[in-house]
Amino acid sequence: MARRSKGRFIDGIVLLDKATGMSSNFALQRVKRFFNANKAGHTGALDPLATGMLPVCLGEATKFSQHLLDSDKRYLVTAKLGQRTDTSDSDGEVVQTRPLEFTEAQLMSALEHFRGDTLQVPSMYSALKYQGQPLYKYAREGIEVPREARPITVFELNFIGLEGDELTLDIHCSKGTYIRTIIDDLGEMLGCGAHVIMLRRTQVAHYPYDKMVTLEQLEALVAKAQEEQLDPSSLLDSLLLPMDTAVADFPEVNVPDASAAYLMQGQAVRVSGLVADTLVRISLGSERRFVGIGEMNEDGLLAPKRLVVLHDQAKAS
Repeated sequence: MARRSKGRFIDGIVLLDKATGMSSNFALQRVKRFFNANKAGHTGALDPLATGMLPVCLGEATKFSQHLLDSDKRYLVTAKLGQRTDTSDSDGEVVQTRPLEFTEAQLMSALEHFRGDTLQVPSMYSALKYQGQPLYKYAREGIEVPREARPITVFELNFIGLEGDELTLDIHCSKGTYIRTIIDDLGEMLGCGAHVIMLRRTQVAHYPYDKMVTLEQLEALVAKAQEEQLDPSSLLDSLLLPMDTAVADFPEVNVPDASAAYLMQGQAVRVSGLVADTLVRISLGSERRFVGIGEMNEDGLLAPKRLVVLHDQAKAS
C-alpha cells in the first residue's frame, strides 16, 4: 500500500501579514495548506490581538527558524492611557481606572526610562513556562507565580503621537521583549495605568515590510490557479524568500565540490580565512547552493551543525 503524501517538498520563507483575531498557529496551518508543504513552522508567535509580520518557514527552512526567533523585532503600538487591564491589553478585564495627570515633560522622561539595556519582568499572560506550564495558564486560574527579570534591549523607542488618551509608539527591540509589559510599566510610571489596544509587528530581522502577504492574497492566488486550471505552486512559489535569508547575517563559506560529499555526510572539512567559534552559512561549489550552517573550530575545520536535505536526496530515499 502506497504511503499517503503529506505535502510536497518546498523550501522557503513566507512573510505573512497576520490579521488580528487569529492565533499564529491557525495562520501557520493555513499557509502550510495553501502551499501544500510537508513541513511548516513560524518564528515567534504573535498574540491574537496583534497583526503584522509573521515569517513562516516551509520545508527545510524550519531548521533555521530559531535564528529568526532570536532576531530583533520592530513594533507599532497604540496604548490606551487611564485604564489598566489584567492582561495588559484590550482582551483583558479592566482592573483599575485613573485620570491622566502627567505633563508632556513627564511622558518624555518616562519613555527615556525604557530605552537601552533594561530588565523586564514578563507578564503572567505570556507563553513562558513555570514548572512545565505556560504562565498564562496559571494567570487564567488566578495564580501568580514568581518570574525572574530578564535582560532586554530597546534600541529605539520613538514617540509617534498622543491623541486624547491614546499613545502611539514605534519600538525596535531585542528578542524576548514584551511590548505589553512596556506599556503596563509605562502606565504605572505615569500614574494612570495603560494597556495595549493595537499592536503591529513591522519588522523581523532584516525582512522588508513590503514583501508581506495576507492570507486573503494567498487564497485569491489559489482560487485564480484553480480557475485557470494551473498548479497553485506556479503562482505561490514566487512569493517565497530563500531559506538562507534566515541566516543572512552569518558569513558565507563556500565549500568546493571536492569536499562537498564529506561535508554532507556530517564530516568536518578544512577551510581557511575564518576565526574559531564562528557560525557560518555554507554553500557548495560554483553554484553556491545553500546547504546549512556550520561552525569553525580551532583547527581550521568547518564542522556542519545543521544541514538541509536536498530534494534530490529526499526523492531517492
